[in-house]
Amino acid sequence: MISPSEIEQWLDRNLMKVQKPGRYVGGELNQVIKSWDKTFLHTALIFPDIYDIGLPNLGLAILYDEINKRENCLAERAYAPWIDLEKLIREDKIPLFSLESRHPLASFDLLGITLPYETIYTNTLNILDLSGIPLHSKDRMDSHPLVVAGGNATTNPEPMAEFIDAFALGDGEEVIHDILDVFIEGKKQVQDRVQILKKLSRVDGIYIPRFYQTKYAVDGKLQDFQPVEAEIPKKIRKRIVAKLPPPETRFLVPNINVVHNRIAIEIMRGCTRGCRFCHAGMINRPVRERSVDEIISGIDTALSKTGFEEIALLSLSSSDYSQIQTLIEQIRARYITKHLNIALPSLRIESVSVDILDGLIGSRQGSFTLAPEAASEKLRNRINKPISSQNVVDVAREIYQRGWLAIKLYFLIGNPGETMEDIHAISQLCKQVLAEGKKVHKGRANLHVALSTFVPKPHTPFQWVAMDSLVQIQEKQQIMQKELRVPGIRVNWTDPRESMLEAWLSRGDRRMAEVIFNAWKNGAKFDAWQDQFRFSIWMEAFQEAGLDPEFYSHRERSIEEILPWDHIFMGVTREFLARDWEMSKTGKTRPDCREQCYACGILPYFSSLREETPGVKWQCPEGNQA
Repeated sequence: MISPSEIEQWLDRNLMKVQKPGRYVGGELNQVIKSWDKTFLHTALIFPDIYDIGLPNLGLAILYDEINKRENCLAERAYAPWIDLEKLIREDKIPLFSLESRHPLASFDLLGITLPYETIYTNTLNILDLSGIPLHSKDRMDSHPLVVAGGNATTNPEPMAEFIDAFALGDGEEVIHDILDVFIEGKKQVQDRVQILKKLSRVDGIYIPRFYQTKYAVDGKLQDFQPVEAEIPKKIRKRIVAKLPPPETRFLVPNINVVHNRIAIEIMRGCTRGCRFCHAGMINRPVRERSVDEIISGIDTALSKTGFEEIALLSLSSSDYSQIQTLIEQIRARYITKHLNIALPSLRIESVSVDILDGLIGSRQGSFTLAPEAASEKLRNRINKPISSQNVVDVAREIYQRGWLAIKLYFLIGNPGETMEDIHAISQLCKQVLAEGKKVHKGRANLHVALSTFVPKPHTPFQWVAMDSLVQIQEKQQIMQKELRVPGIRVNWTDPRESMLEAWLSRGDRRMAEVIFNAWKNGAKFDAWQDQFRFSIWMEAFQEAGLDPEFYSHRERSIEEILPWDHIFMGVTREFLARDWEMSKTGKTRPDCREQCYACGILPYFSSLREETPGVKWQCPEGNQA
């Protein structure tokens, strides 16, 4: 195997031939360098997209810190090389390497791959191939690294099951240490790959695909899914951290401009709103909050270590944090002389208050984002986002009056039960919002409208729903383009073909692995990039595999059908999701579940954790009301 010094020399000769050399040199402020020879276990953390997108990823930053805190372990990083460097790597047969030490990825014990979204699956295969590691798990020998994946996309792991040795489901802060402990013990005892995987299968939150077999009916539906041995669990339960650990503070300061140059502090995890389309809101229950003191302390430490000038207070719904006003006031008072920008990326329209807006004065960079998701109250009730259109207009007025020149509104096209009347309502609401801006700022007021396509996701009440066809989505987008051709309004929309790919990959079964492999083999990569995505390659990949893409995207499932992800339990029961799906058909809503328990399954499942962590504030009331 080529040595790190040889890779370093090769990189020195070739760096100036690529677009952004800073992506590949490492050496960032707060990078951790540990002795390769003096550490027992070597892990490479991989984000399967370019450095610019992967470096700010909070999940990877947390794991990097957690692993490197252990004296006997090291964690290094790798990202997907852009097309220019990949070309050079393949021409000169150089294996993909880590940024910290330049060791080839194939020389690590573990590869930890972060999969936050589905459209980086082909990049994952490409990284394995560039590293000289067999793509299929069954083809790897004991000498190859163990490939472990986690992230939101892995809540339906089946499409990637043939390529990943082990999936880590749920919160990663604790399960990563369990994985390391099992591997260290196995390495000390010279256990083979299968022995280590069997031990991992007994760890809560770990799914090992090779220990399960599937059976399909004549009509293509999943007929059976069973473990191959009695001691292998039939259902895999996600891992949860009952009390959030102190926030991450040792952020890497990038060499080049990346998508987010900021301190990212997670103020709470989970959401109680219950939007029926929202995958993240369902899989991250229950809500766990950090205290104001803990958040302020984390900001203090992170500022001293990084010098960043923006603080992002992260959660699925930041304005629902129970002490949000106190937090904003303390941040302003403490850092007012530093002229920091305070970002609240996820604000709920119904919980945005005048006090919060006033607290953000001085932080008006860019636009202020709101997500009505639908423009008619009837449709918002169906998706369980029960806010009035007047509420949207009133909040927009307050935002414009406090100095913001631009507002960005997010809408979903193709929501279940949507009619053309609902589509026309989008343009009507947008024009009302812009009118409020013009009252304050006249011609300087702007409105940005983002039109995404609804994709039914696993573990949500809409997991049984049929997705709109390509023709239906295109028709709706054309209406919007015509009706929103108004001065002051800018519209962008998701390519519906990209949404089709997202649906296939997020709803697929194990047979999708062949499609993913075929697509990669035929040149698919960077599918999340509009200028790189090639729809025709995916259609050919389906044809090669003998599968119909519409089977995964445009077919409504019955409640009784076995779904490819039914063996994964993310804390919300199938029965609850089915009840919520039925309620949506009549527009019946479930108010915020902090006020009343709706028996989603999370409380009884994690009751033991509550007992083990007395004093932890969970945003779930006691009760078991359906």
